[in-house]
Amino acid sequence: MKYSKPKAPSVLAGINPVKPLLIAMLGASPIVAMASPAVSGGIWFNYAYETDSDRDEESLGTLGDEAVILYFDDQREGSPISLSAEVRYGPGSFTRSSSNSTSDNFGLHKAWIGYQLNEESSLKLGKSQVPFGWKNSNFWPGDALMGGYGDQMDVGIKYTAMRDGLNYNLAYYHADDWGKTSTDTMDDNGHWGSSTTYRKVQTLVADAAFNVSSGQQVGASVQAGKLQDLTGVDVTNPVDGNHSALAVYYKGDFDKLSVKGQYTVTKRSLPNDYAAAISLDEVKNDRAALELSWTQGNYFFYLDANWAMPNTDGNNADTVAAYLPGVSYNYGPGWVYLEYLTQDGGIDANGMVTEGDYEAIYATIDYYF
Repeated sequence: MKYSKPKAPSVLAGINPVKPLLIAMLGASPIVAMASPAVSGGIWFNYAYETDSDRDEESLGTLGDEAVILYFDDQREGSPISLSAEVRYGPGSFTRSSSNSTSDNFGLHKAWIGYQLNEESSLKLGKSQVPFGWKNSNFWPGDALMGGYGDQMDVGIKYTAMRDGLNYNLAYYHADDWGKTSTDTMDDNGHWGSSTTYRKVQTLVADAAFNVSSGQQVGASVQAGKLQDLTGVDVTNPVDGNHSALAVYYKGDFDKLSVKGQYTVTKRSLPNDYAAAISLDEVKNDRAALELSWTQGNYFFYLDANWAMPNTDGNNADTVAAYLPGVSYNYGPGWVYLEYLTQDGGIDANGMVTEGDYEAIYATIDYYF
């Protein structure tokens, strides 16, 4: 998965083309035109070198995956209503034109309207982060073998609350993206079907994490929902598949050292027509993730390690692993990343564990304004 890094806030005056869009999204009265939303943006691009690629050996790698990002945030003084949205443009937007709602290399990574119920609880309506486990730190390789359960942004409603050391979330996501057939959440790396196979819909999510001591937290997340057939065999697109997952996790911060661990159990029963076409009904596997990180001044060192264990009948793949050591440097308005990825397997669009060797070096820079 790919992440929206913290950025330097800026409030720009005279942004008349943007304000009507924000007002329309909030359903506001003309009085709201006096509000001053925070508008900022950024760019990123990436260098990639695949170690076993003859082409990269000849060309010395590829510069690309460029993207422009715009952020819109609005919190009106004295009002419990807020807005947060992120638009990405370009081939580095971490989206697939064949599966997203725009049919192009741009889209809304997030867009939610928030309502602060009280000091300890809030609601978000729109496209927001799915509260499931934790998100890893690496930027370009993404969620690796967390495969669709790492950085999910789905469309629905989420309730968040804190009380007596307990943080919890309850959510209902109507679909994993905007539109009728989109299966693209921009950061899930294509692990939830496609616009011609199936998509994730009608998903309930619950997450709870307890602060066991200062800087240490244990938690559990569960999600269960349905899968909608998009093969076109039945033009009604029946919702006759289902999915579920359970994760238990730990997060600990010890001065400069941080430790995170997670174990996830996943299951999918594919929609009937699609399952019949590929002769695959049920997909099951377990995932494990460990992240160690160290902060030293403006440097952030990290190691993400993932494992996936296939439990699907007929899947003869062995347990596969991915290792992603990296370092980022905060140079002021943005970050520079140097990352290495090695893995002997992956996760496909159906959540199946696959075997295969892949190694690559990534160097990424972003800049926020």
